Amino acid sequence: MYKLLVNGDQDSAYSPNNRQRGGKNTASSDHAWAITRALAADAVRVGWDRASFVQVLVDGPYKAGHHARTIQHRRGYDRAAEWVRRAWDGAREYVRSTDRVCSRQSFHAALAVFRGRVERTTWRGVAGKNDLRNIIARMEICTRSGGWDHTVSERELAERMGCSRTTARNSNQRLLDARLLRQLDKGSPTEGARWMLISPVHSSSHLWTTPQGPKAGGVMSGSTVIHDSSEADISSLAAARLMHLDAFAHYALGGSGLAVIAALAEREGQTVQELQSTASISRPTAYRQLRRLLTMGLVLRDGEVYLLSPRAVEGVGGHSALSPVPVGSWEEVAARLGTCGTADRRRQCHEAQRLRWAHYQQRQKERRRASRCVDVHSPEAQAEHLRADGVAINPMTDEIVDGLYVASDGRWILHHG
Repeated sequence: MYKLLVNGDQDSAYSPNNRQRGGKNTASSDHAWAITRALAADAVRVGWDRASFVQVLVDGPYKAGHHARTIQHRRGYDRAAEWVRRAWDGAREYVRSTDRVCSRQSFHAALAVFRGRVERTTWRGVAGKNDLRNIIARMEICTRSGGWDHTVSERELAERMGCSRTTARNSNQRLLDARLLRQLDKGSPTEGARWMLISPVHSSSHLWTTPQGPKAGGVMSGSTVIHDSSEADISSLAAARLMHLDAFAHYALGGSGLAVIAALAEREGQTVQELQSTASISRPTAYRQLRRLLTMGLVLRDGEVYLLSPRAVEGVGGHSALSPVPVGSWEEVAARLGTCGTADRRRQCHEAQRLRWAHYQQRQKERRRASRCVDVHSPEAQAEHLRADGVAINPMTDEIVDGLYVASDGRWILHHG
């Protein structure tokens, strides 16, 4: 927060996508509002009063107060102070309505609340199921890291989700637009990007508030990725255990099959109509996935009610009239559906890409070192700079230097052809 106040948002961590409909807000004002609300929330927690916060933002030299000082220059001090006070009041209400995460135990309690909300949210369509996988994968990473901040690369995320890099990238953008995810930095050549998983507590929380408030045509009127529903109910723990397997890849059981198993793992004995709601799938999709699972013995039917086989989560099917040859593992399920080896091929591709990137970084490092070591201003050619046939080379990489020749007197000649 101190760096944000003094230096501004250098990493664009608070740069939101403009979701205003028909209003006068611009992307820059939305960005300034997000920064001010974040600073106000932290100032409330550490015991500042509103007058001090207004004075620091409006009268101070800090970059985070640039927008407030712009308002003061154009409309006067009172309008600027009113804008900052509105940010302070909203942040104070948010802080009062939420529990502060101050220890690992309190974070896990907050994560459990967030997990329950994710499990009871309607994630419709293929894109919605991919977003669900994304959120579940990030919750597993956050569980180990002990905080909402986490580091994950695009390739690692795709492997955890059981999808391609393009699918993971598109899902990240949708979650960023829905304000459920924030990118803190872009990573480095050796580490993945840093992200923050955002847990909205109330529909009117600071994550959805703008300076104009939830007016008609404003930020609250736009469509979002998720739709709250009390009927949706799945087991995210079961989904996290299964979603990276080949059996749930594209053209196999997919996200809808994963949702059916996760819904039945959460609550046994559901009809097709109930699965439509709990798994957030359409009626034809429910029948298609249940037919597949019945023939493999992973789901058993008792009248109009469907149940998981005793060892379905392990990939072991049960005998029934509809499954004379039940499967014995998830690898066998993937083999029957024609997707066996998908995850291994994806990992091998990602590993090859990492090796190529590491090789490229090493070559760039050698080039930079060679450029520092070779005295390009030396008037006379040295023996280590020449090949046996007299061609100029880089002594660090043994590469030919185009356009560089040696004259009869032993001096360099640079020819730009």
